[in-house]
Amino acid sequence: MLHLSPLQRRVQAADAVPADAQASAQAALGRLLQHEPVQYVLGVAPFLDMELLVTPATLIPRSETEELVQLIVQEQASKQGLRVLDVGTGSGCIPIGLARQLPTSQVWGLDISAEALAVAQQNGQRYAPQVQWLQADILQADPPGLEARSLDVLVSNPPYVRESEQALMRPNVLQYEPHTALFVPDNDPLVFYRRLTNLGRQLLKAGGAIYFEINEALPHETVALLEQAGYQQARALPDLTGRARMVRATWLG
Repeated sequence: MLHLSPLQRRVQAADAVPADAQASAQAALGRLLQHEPVQYVLGVAPFLDMELLVTPATLIPRSETEELVQLIVQEQASKQGLRVLDVGTGSGCIPIGLARQLPTSQVWGLDISAEALAVAQQNGQRYAPQVQWLQADILQADPPGLEARSLDVLVSNPPYVRESEQALMRPNVLQYEPHTALFVPDNDPLVFYRRLTNLGRQLLKAGGAIYFEINEALPHETVALLEQAGYQQARALPDLTGRARMVRATWLG
């Protein structure tokens, strides 16, 4: 609210807080007491070395998604001119992070939500203006403008929380973050992964890679889905807490 640097906070520690800032702080406190995420209250969330705009139209970026970006960079950094698509881009954190760390790459971010894409575009303008943005319902249509065998990397953090798992979730997530970006039916929890697996078979070049953030309860099922579709080197990977939160595989064509 005051937008002071750490040094300014120390130097101005004894200064009176302006009345408008006090009012803003009081309003923010009221929202926090209603369990609204602090990132939505402030309108920003940290991700890698960035401060991204977030709204209730976007999921709040999380540390495991940072790890997913870092995994892709680790595996792909030696290659030049990569073509990368992120499906379900939300705030744009994945394609923006990849575009900054893989500077010769061509990167797209896709989402069903126009509101989310508006936020992603603002973040892109600040941090990675080369990222291109697409709108589509991936369950109903292919990404517009992308040809078969045109991608080196397909990545997604799709909806994966089973509806029955809502009872385990905190109010700040359940009441405020977009349900369309979170939940899938209990009777078909891999619906997005199945679609993305088939999409990768269509869009990935031979030797291209697919990366998912996953439900930690379903790593074996997600790996099996990829293997049954003909992918190689499919494996689940742990995050820093030891939970299986990522899956990667290679499409050999």
